Amino acid sequence: MTTTSVWSVDPRTGKQREQVAVEATPQEVDEAVRAAHTARGALADATVRAAFLRAAAALLDESAAHVIEAADAETALGPGRLTGELARTTGQLRAFADAVDAGSYLDIRIDRADPTLTPPRPELRRYKIPLGVVAVYAASNFPLAFSVPGGDTASALAAGCPVVVKAHPDHPATSELCASLLRRAAVATGLPAEVVSVVHGFDAGLELIRHPLVSAAGFTGSIRGGRALFDAAAARPVPIPFHGELGSLNPVVVTPAAAAERAEEIGVGLAGSVTLGVGQFCVKPGLVLVPEGVDGDRVTGELTKALGETEPGVLLDHRMRENFVSGVRERAALPGVEAPVTPGSGGEHTVGAGYLTVRARQLLEGDAYEVLLEECFGPVTVVVRYADQDEAGAVLGLLGGNLSATLQLSAAETEGAPGPAAELIGQVTALAGRIVVNGWPTGVAVAPAQHHGGPYPAATSHSTSVGGTAIERWLRPVAYQSVPDALLPPELRESNPLGLPRQVTGDSVDR
Repeated sequence: MTTTSVWSVDPRTGKQREQVAVEATPQEVDEAVRAAHTARGALADATVRAAFLRAAAALLDESAAHVIEAADAETALGPGRLTGELARTTGQLRAFADAVDAGSYLDIRIDRADPTLTPPRPELRRYKIPLGVVAVYAASNFPLAFSVPGGDTASALAAGCPVVVKAHPDHPATSELCASLLRRAAVATGLPAEVVSVVHGFDAGLELIRHPLVSAAGFTGSIRGGRALFDAAAARPVPIPFHGELGSLNPVVVTPAAAAERAEEIGVGLAGSVTLGVGQFCVKPGLVLVPEGVDGDRVTGELTKALGETEPGVLLDHRMRENFVSGVRERAALPGVEAPVTPGSGGEHTVGAGYLTVRARQLLEGDAYEVLLEECFGPVTVVVRYADQDEAGAVLGLLGGNLSATLQLSAAETEGAPGPAAELIGQVTALAGRIVVNGWPTGVAVAPAQHHGGPYPAATSHSTSVGGTAIERWLRPVAYQSVPDALLPPELRESNPLGLPRQVTGDSVDR
């Protein structure tokens, strides 16, 4: 049988570093999934799961120098950025361990029987159980936080689901290293190593989503790739949940009052957000509505200065670099589109940051400008100059779903009085999963109230992939009606032997 080698490649030079693995055959994918399925019972003990997650975090921290070195060699993201990403990764592993200990994710609800109601209510006890084996498709732009040890893996394991990760080809060595650390942590806490495994290869990813023992999937990547997997998940004889983060333009609206009040601050902040991580964040602002006139010119003037002083950077791989250069070229060639700072090739292996600008009235003219409303992965944004709020609203009306939407408002507009700012809040709330005011969307805090998702095509479900509630993606509710206490799962028994939080209806005092 012919095998295809998996190579680690240095994006700074385009040269192969080392052969890491070979692409998984259908038989190897089947073996990984079946081993994970067999191991799922070992994850039933919540105390062991929490210990496993903390042990994984500790091993990653102990191996930080090695992990960061491997990730930088494959992504060119730099030790500073990767140090922060590793801290985020281990932090979310520990946060999910805390969530497992707390038990509130089980959402236990008990309704006491009440024959006096019409109709009578029987005794009902409800909680959530793990779905089974989860397929995780790793992201290119976050080799740690959204890859093998990342949020999808951490939340699935916390829910009690074993994981098979389809590694991203941009960082296979980092993936193998992190997988080995997670498997070591599993064994150290009494779990089989097979609760986490990694496969490589495009075809392996397709085999994985089609495998009958895979019960759900998480994906972070492009609209094209994510939609293909989403369709495959739905086309199975037994469809499965597919939680995909696909693509996002992350619009920003600068109001006339905000531009008049702090144009320079907005211009500098926008440049920093667009170029963070060489423009490779999924929440990079890709479309910015700036008012016409002198104050708007001040915003773009500062943006021009800041982007003009930005050094060229290395993208995650040369395919992305080529797509970025050709995508910018296509957009810049449209009639009426200007490039005050020309983005594109910055050298043989690098790209230069910049931005394009167009009048809102041109963007609203027809289909010829649709490409400006599509994500361009890299350090570029499209600035749309609008005449009034109606014109800005019309542009927003052209957009699909987004992960974020940002409003830059004046101090007076943030006071909450009814008016244009409140109308904008309402309009962008329909477009995005996270609304930012007087900040920037890049940087997604791992916090209980966080939501990282949005209407399609930003995501294929209404769930979040970041924050404590991400665990809910890998659980399903089950209700027990009039089941004798001795036959109930321990989580639902009257004595509450595990001490879990629960909502009870029908007691003299609900608890």
